[in-house]
Amino acid sequence: MLKRGLFAGYYLVYRHQLPGMSTLFAQLWKEYALSDSRYLTHDVFTISVETITALAWGPLCLFTLACIVRGSRSRHVAQIIACTAHAYGVALYYLTNLNESRMHGVAYSRPETLYFWIYYVGFNLPWAVVPLVLLRDSWRQIDSAFAALEEKKGE
Repeated sequence: MLKRGLFAGYYLVYRHQLPGMSTLFAQLWKEYALSDSRYLTHDVFTISVETITALAWGPLCLFTLACIVRGSRSRHVAQIIACTAHAYGVALYYLTNLNESRMHGVAYSRPETLYFWIYYVGFNLPWAVVPLVLLRDSWRQIDSAFAALEEKKGE
């Protein structure tokens, strides 16, 4: 998730220059933009989501990772916030594109399998699946902790 935050940061800093750049990250962004042209058209929603990702969720994910490595109980609070944010962001990301297509006939992705199914769907799907798995883990851990506390109170 930290890598995602850094990649988003690169986009935010260089988004106006990307079309003329030939750095590795610029080339990756231009290739990805074939699956979502909003990245090269300076779409307000896309810029907003990438700003939040780079400035808020990236650092929060780094903090969460530190909590996991240290075995901190705070891990679950940070993990729930970060995972909810990522799942919500991905839902908005997919739904804005879907609704633009359905309501206005605007398609931001090329229809070829590589661009739509691999890049657009496949590259973004982990940002929905992994947070849901981690949310489930935190839910179970918190539930177990409260069950143990209630059992101890009952003694």
